[in-house]
Amino acid sequence: MEKLRNLLLLVGLPLATIHGVLVKDAVGFQYPEFARIFFWHFPCPIMATFLLSAGAFFSLKYIQTRDMSWDVRANSANELAMIFIALTMISGIFFSRIQWGAYWQNDPRQTSFLLVTTIYASYFVMRTAYSDPDKRALNAAAFALMAFLPFMFLTFVFPRLPQIENNHPNGTIMKGNLKGGYATVTIEIMILVSILTHWVYRLRSRAGILELKVNNYGDLQNTSGPTTDTPVVRRISVSD
Repeated sequence: MEKLRNLLLLVGLPLATIHGVLVKDAVGFQYPEFARIFFWHFPCPIMATFLLSAGAFFSLKYIQTRDMSWDVRANSANELAMIFIALTMISGIFFSRIQWGAYWQNDPRQTSFLLVTTIYASYFVMRTAYSDPDKRALNAAAFALMAFLPFMFLTFVFPRLPQIENNHPNGTIMKGNLKGGYATVTIEIMILVSILTHWVYRLRSRAGILELKVNNYGDLQNTSGPTTDTPVVRRISVSD
């Protein structure tokens, strides 16, 4: 399964990229050839949404159980989500410059997503404010849960309010405006980015849980029972 995934990513990503270059230009854009940035822009907010949803769920599990492994999972999901949030902002800004002539249009969707970026950047700033792991995990979990509803509103509700006017093409997928080769390439890249995201998340969360186990083992070794001159080394699997 791992070999199949690696082969799929190694071969699929270059092929999907080439397919995106060769696909027929989209209509309705000032510079149709540069509209291909959509292929890589679109998966970013989708992946961020799934990861932030997972982060909120894992945060709830931590509050219910106080098991630090849930905090590791939540933080891993939010870290990866923050990367996709940043990529969404960056690719959106360049798309705005190419198609509309300015990096920043004060478009409601741009502004609302900038607020989302600020909110979740604050999550990581807040984590650094606590040296005690339990306080850090509890406050981070509460923050993630409270931030999730504003994220959903700012991302999916506010830009679509009838009184809000914006340049962003809302409902491109739902209205069936994405057709032909563009739809095919978008689906290809969406699948590949999803596989890559799942793989990276598993690596990050497993590394964090391994670190947690090592730290806990060190605490137990320092605080319980007599010590020996020769430390005991236990093998821990880190395979993905």
